[in-house]
Amino acid sequence: MTATGLHPRFVLLLCFISTAACNTFAFTEEPSDRGGRADGYCSRVLRAQSNRKEGNSEFRLRVEGDPESYHPGSTYRVTVTAASPSYFRGFTLIAMKDGAEGDKDEDYAGNFQIIDEEETQFMTNCPPAVTESTPRRRTSIQVFWTAPPSGSGCVFLKASIVQKRIIYFQDEGLLTKKLCEKESLYGDTTDKPLLDCCACGTAKYRVTFYGNWSEKIHPKDYPRRANHWSAIIGASHSKNYVLWEYGGFASEGVKQVAELGSPVKMEEEIRQKGDEVLTVIKMKAQWPAWQPLNVRAAPSAEFSVDRTRHLMSFLTMLGPSPDWNVGLSAEDLCTKECGWVQKVVQDLIPWDAGTDSGVSYESPNKPSVPQEKIRPLTSLDHPQSPFYDPEGGAITPVARVMVERIARKGEQCNIVPDNVDDIVADIAQEEKEEDDTPETCIYSNWSPWSACSSATCEKGKRMRQRMLKAQLDLSVPCPHTQDFEPCMGPGCSDEDASTCMMSEWITWAPCSVSCGAGTRSRERYVKQFPDDGSICTLPTEETENCVVNEECSPSSCLVTEWGEWDVCSATCGLGMKRRERMVKMPPADGSICGAEVLEVEKCMMPECPIDCVMTEWSEWSECNKSCGKGHTIRTRMVMLEPQFGGDPCPEAIQRKKCKIRKCNRGQGNSDEKKRRKEQREKRRSKQGRAEGNSEHPGCRMRPWSSWTECTKICGGGIQERLMTVKQKIKTAQLSSCKDRKEIRACNVHPC
Repeated sequence: MTATGLHPRFVLLLCFISTAACNTFAFTEEPSDRGGRADGYCSRVLRAQSNRKEGNSEFRLRVEGDPESYHPGSTYRVTVTAASPSYFRGFTLIAMKDGAEGDKDEDYAGNFQIIDEEETQFMTNCPPAVTESTPRRRTSIQVFWTAPPSGSGCVFLKASIVQKRIIYFQDEGLLTKKLCEKESLYGDTTDKPLLDCCACGTAKYRVTFYGNWSEKIHPKDYPRRANHWSAIIGASHSKNYVLWEYGGFASEGVKQVAELGSPVKMEEEIRQKGDEVLTVIKMKAQWPAWQPLNVRAAPSAEFSVDRTRHLMSFLTMLGPSPDWNVGLSAEDLCTKECGWVQKVVQDLIPWDAGTDSGVSYESPNKPSVPQEKIRPLTSLDHPQSPFYDPEGGAITPVARVMVERIARKGEQCNIVPDNVDDIVADIAQEEKEEDDTPETCIYSNWSPWSACSSATCEKGKRMRQRMLKAQLDLSVPCPHTQDFEPCMGPGCSDEDASTCMMSEWITWAPCSVSCGAGTRSRERYVKQFPDDGSICTLPTEETENCVVNEECSPSSCLVTEWGEWDVCSATCGLGMKRRERMVKMPPADGSICGAEVLEVEKCMMPECPIDCVMTEWSEWSECNKSCGKGHTIRTRMVMLEPQFGGDPCPEAIQRKKCKIRKCNRGQGNSDEKKRRKEQREKRRSKQGRAEGNSEHPGCRMRPWSSWTECTKICGGGIQERLMTVKQKIKTAQLSSCKDRKEIRACNVHPC
């Protein structure tokens, strides 16, 4: 027994039922340890098996998106819910490594983050666990959980539920979720930047951005009139520079991309980093956000990496939006085997830059004060969010990025042979000497020769590569994995003399006629002739039919393509925009060109702000005192609520002091009260007769309706009631028989 006479198990039960009770008895079980060691207490929580109830389906622990695995360092929303009509009063939530007992700090995996401090808090004597802030009836709670770093293995998320005095604490079932670390999609990529890259030479990559944010895939509140991707900005950089990262704060450059879609400040920040950056990555904006690939090619850019600057980051805004973006952060292109990643394909979900608190695509500007950390959007952020899902499912990706290696240069030192040969010649390398490969070295076949480093008849070099497959005698070195030889540009080489090499086709020439059917042609040239004197038989010219204007007549004219649309004439709301084209060739018969040279169409900008509109002030009411100091009020009502950032509504009620006369003291005061009471009774009697019979001569009125609810809970609101005509006598005048409405102030106390 403890010092207070309570059994330890009962104390633990109290801890589950109420955190307050837990704190009360926290130090009575072990008087010798008044600090209350967290690890010992947590292990006692986990051993509360005798009070549990197995096999229920009323309660459920869920990780947003229902993943089977976790990404190290990623943040997930964890919810505990009760199926209707069930509820729970208290709970405990904890994350432990697989096989851990919970008696030491390293047994716990990841970190919880409180979302609502009024609902949840960290357990006082077991900091890794989350519990209720106040014991009360509830049907759900939610917290964030950040997964542990790579190499942590599998993790169990466990919840206990307190319903009255029954504790549900399951090792299996709906209150326990097992997540294991997710393996990388590509064996030669890393989830986190390597501390040091051991690859040799340099590598060149092409990054291609495929936006699939469209009304078909993301229909909720999709902004039809202005959807776009902003210009893409990024860089290949070292580990000493961070463009953006989850859990970090957005720089001014990131903020301008996220809110305005402008890459100017971001590019300035990147270039200021000097040698920490190898290549600045830039791609044009895309208007609209989505078009079929056969209509508009996906934007791409090329960049290089080396041993020091082997990370790649980029971002682009999806617009319109408050501050939402997609991108990659510190994607490591160096492998653990000292090579270069061949290909990375990753689906992208939007993230919040933490600089604006808007919840929908076209929310008005609402700066986040203080600035919040960058975080991924989730499907439970806000009911007005276009990505909201009450079930908490995963957000459908809005884009996909593909990073492909297209070339390597210089001496390569990867341990595992690369199955893609994209090494190009490095003219800084010396020519190789005669091959003296030892018999104890087993190599792969030589790769094909690379392109010559010279495009003219000046002397250049070309290169081929082979990989070391086995070294039978470790004492004998195995050199010569690369081979170089002299070469010259096309048409100059002594090698492959019998080959006829052609250039690419030049673009088509203009049509031979300005009106009607004609022909057009294109050409190519011979890059290298055979040295045996033979002639290249491949064609050097192609011709095809073309039509400039199918309905060609002497009165037809030739016009240019349409120019770009002008800026919309309105800065908000509905406006007009126009575009023009010019007459290139007037009709041959001298008539006026009938082709349209001006187009005008409507354009819709963001809605114009609408200010609040109020009614006129009512008359001042009677003084609320018949003698002495009192007050009188007047009111007005809101006719039109403000919209789209318009001016807010001003006050709807005003009061001022009033003083009728001095109140008599003593007997006189008593007489005054008696007189006021008689007047009130007369008014009630008169009002009752009016409501029961009629309000006006020639009319029979229905009784007054009940007063409506007050429009405000404090600070002065308004109530209304109505009296409508029940029956009208034929001889009654129209003006004397009509509905009545009364208005009065309510909840006038200050907020």
